[in-house]
Amino acid sequence: MSPEELETLVHLRRARDLIDRDYASPLDVPTIASHALMSPAHFSRQFRAAYGETPYSYLMTRRVERAMALLRGGMSVTDACMAVGCTSLGSFSSRFTELNGETPSAYRAREHAAVLAMPSCEAKQRTRPRKDRPADAVARERTSSSFEEVAVAAHS
Repeated sequence: MSPEELETLVHLRRARDLIDRDYASPLDVPTIASHALMSPAHFSRQFRAAYGETPYSYLMTRRVERAMALLRGGMSVTDACMAVGCTSLGSFSSRFTELNGETPSAYRAREHAAVLAMPSCEAKQRTRPRKDRPADAVARERTSSSFEEVAVAAHS
C-alpha cells in the first residue's frame, strides 16, 4: 500500500469510529465526511470501497444492532428507535426488518434465552444485523433454544 492509501484508510477509520461512538447523535454523510477530511461524495465512494457498504448503511446497521440489545432488554420499539438516534419509526422499522427478517415488535416479543446464555462478546457477533446473512440462518437462530444449537447451526 502506498502512503496515500494508508492515510486514506486512517481517515476512513476515524470516520467509522465516529459512527460507532456517536451512532445515537444526528449524523449525516457531510458531517461524517468532514471528520475524514474529505468531500461527502469522495468519502462515500472511499468508504464503500474500503468497507463494502455506504456510510449511511453502516450507521443504520449500528443503530439497528444497538436497538436489538435494547429490545431484548424490554424497551418499547418507539423508545428504542429514539434512543439509537432514529427520528422516523417507519424508516427504523423498515430497516430493522430488512436486516433481521422480522419486525422490531416481533423481535422484542420472542424469547432470547440463547443470546442471554452467551458471553456478551459472542452474542454481539452472532446477533449483528447483516443484509448478506441467509434467511435460513436467521430462522435457525430464532428457533434455537440453547447456545450449543446456535453454535452448531452457525458452523454448519
